[in-house]
Amino acid sequence: MKGRRWVLGAALSLVGLPVVVVPIEAASWYAANRDNGSFVSSGVKRDYLLYVPRSYDASKPTPLIVSLHGAGLWGAAQKDMSRWNDVADREGLIVVYPSGAGGRGVRVWHEGVRPGLSPDVTFIAALIDTISAHYNIDPARVYANGLSNGGGMSFALSCSLSDRIAAVGLVASAQFLPFIWCTDRHPVPMINFHGTADPEAPYKGGTSWVAPNERRLQNQLTFVASWAQRNGCAPNPVDSRVSPDVIRRVYTRCANHAAVELYTIEGGGHSWPGGGRVPEWFAGSTTYSINASSLMWAFFRAHPLASKIGSR
Repeated sequence: MKGRRWVLGAALSLVGLPVVVVPIEAASWYAANRDNGSFVSSGVKRDYLLYVPRSYDASKPTPLIVSLHGAGLWGAAQKDMSRWNDVADREGLIVVYPSGAGGRGVRVWHEGVRPGLSPDVTFIAALIDTISAHYNIDPARVYANGLSNGGGMSFALSCSLSDRIAAVGLVASAQFLPFIWCTDRHPVPMINFHGTADPEAPYKGGTSWVAPNERRLQNQLTFVASWAQRNGCAPNPVDSRVSPDVIRRVYTRCANHAAVELYTIEGGGHSWPGGGRVPEWFAGSTTYSINASSLMWAFFRAHPLASKIGSR
């Protein structure tokens, strides 16, 4: 609905309808998409959209979901795409949708050229601290996930904040960084969703219009196998069909029970399974035979941060 308002506003301006209508639509879009929190990190003002369900109980440690948008999007767009708020209402979670660097321009996550605390990693760490200072966040249940560029950033967080991020989720992930970039060998549970017909981040890797020749995307099967190796899993995964268009691959017997899963969406595009609709001409097909956010939460719930369990 929010994306439709933006399109409607643009169309109205193009066809020359009364000029008063366009500001009304623009104001409506801004109100629906604005952030509700900000602070300065690495000398730059950073924004985020926080969602706290009505069921929140300050006396109970609450899981925190950090959900990261794709390149060119923003926090509210990720909210609408992932529909994490629906899961938060049902399960009693707090969800935050941070915005990448870029201000009013194209917002992008910058993973960094080497492992460590890049400005974006520093921002996410400070964001967790900021929310934890105001809400009773369970330190054993802080999870990160993201779409496209946000999925790539989630990988970077697993390599830079493995002492704070209990598990990560990737959706249509744009993986530019080679796996050898990740020098942190601590096992981190991971669940991945990727379509075989993704036009922006090809399932088999290589190049696309978002990935020029000098920056090749990772093959998903290879990338997930590398993650399973990082987690010390048994080398032979188990495949099963969970819906007519989805195959689930599970790596078992992983160190610290840090499971690795891949949901392959046959014919799926650059979109969030079960989430908000995106233009098919741009992103390809979106499946509704599974819901990535619900499956992600079931996976997250089963994988708290082992080192924090005893300290709760």
